[in-house]
Amino acid sequence: MLRTYRDTLSLLGPALPVLSFLGRLPTAMCQLGSVLLVAETSGSLATAGLAGGALAAGQTVAGPLLGRLADRRGQRGPVLAASLANALAVAALVLAAVADAPTGLLVPLALLAGATVPQIGPLARTRSVALARRAGADDRTVGTVLSFEGTLDEVSFVLGPALVGLAAALAHPGAALLGAALLLALCGTGFALHPTASAAPPPDGTATRTGAAERTRLPGSAYALRVTMVLQGAMFGASQAGITALTAGLGAPAQAGLVYAAMGVMSAAVGLSLAALPAAIGLTLRWRAATAGLVLLSLPLLAVDSLTGLYVVVTVLGAAYAPHLITVFALTERSVPAGRLAESMAFLTSGIVGGQALALALSGRLAEQHGAPAAFAVAVGAAAACAALSWTVRTGRAPRGAGVTPGGAAPSGSAARG
Repeated sequence: MLRTYRDTLSLLGPALPVLSFLGRLPTAMCQLGSVLLVAETSGSLATAGLAGGALAAGQTVAGPLLGRLADRRGQRGPVLAASLANALAVAALVLAAVADAPTGLLVPLALLAGATVPQIGPLARTRSVALARRAGADDRTVGTVLSFEGTLDEVSFVLGPALVGLAAALAHPGAALLGAALLLALCGTGFALHPTASAAPPPDGTATRTGAAERTRLPGSAYALRVTMVLQGAMFGASQAGITALTAGLGAPAQAGLVYAAMGVMSAAVGLSLAALPAAIGLTLRWRAATAGLVLLSLPLLAVDSLTGLYVVVTVLGAAYAPHLITVFALTERSVPAGRLAESMAFLTSGIVGGQALALALSGRLAEQHGAPAAFAVAVGAAAACAALSWTVRTGRAPRGAGVTPGGAAPSGSAARG
């Protein structure tokens, strides 16, 4: 496993993983940061919820559009423009909130901040897979690349909220968001200008009619995988609502973030270990096993009633999250044409964000009226739906030569997507 990851880092180079990690960290900071900022400056949790929901909605809707643009035009221009625009939008949101701007201005600014998220996580996956395929890597190496990218996501979503909480405790939530804007402007620009994004897509006239048709066609399984990610996001949102409600009921509301972080650490650790799985264990079997784990490990949430029990149950549940997420990304990479890979990766990430936001709103109300078990029941239901999809959806491989790789060159030889 260590040798496999050493080969992966050698393939990606030293700078790209660092830039992609630091570039996606601001996204993990902004969701919680915007809620804390608006809550503190306006004194209204309802206004803060509207701002946080608008930010999530903007990212959910605009993310796939940016991915499609990256598929068609290459990553450099779209990522550079979005990174700078997002930095400005986040800074404007901070300034407006500090100036006690009305809700009618805060919500559109939050929507703009979400819509301009540069989608560095999905595009880093796309770029890393393209580098691996061009180098003639086999499916096992590509799977390791996706495990590595998934771990970077998990670490960012643990570290990001922690940094926001620290900044809010020591100074002000606005300081965290301004820091996130600066970090994104620098590292997002670095990710956009990195040499791995330098190749431009071929002119439209060079594409064959067959290739153009393949780029516009997606198998039905690709849409099912997107639904799976919405359900996974719903599990996150419902779990977050349940954790928040239970810790508050136990008189320890400050523990909610730590419980969620423990889950993220476990998920990241298990995600890294996936490279040790033998190649004989196929993706379909992995998907079904991961969804079975989601169901079995989420059921104890319905009965937990102590802080210690909550830590144990949620941390153990985290062991099923990364295998499910990474496997769905891998299935998508194999099933969609290369010319629509960035768009498809962005759809998966946006599905998580949208599902989490919707489930958090629904489960939060249920938790207020019926207690934490009601919110946790939503998480268990979402897990069961994921399991049902894994047993009913048939996935396959995209045909060879289906479109262009994200960097722009047509795949060929052993580097072609199979």
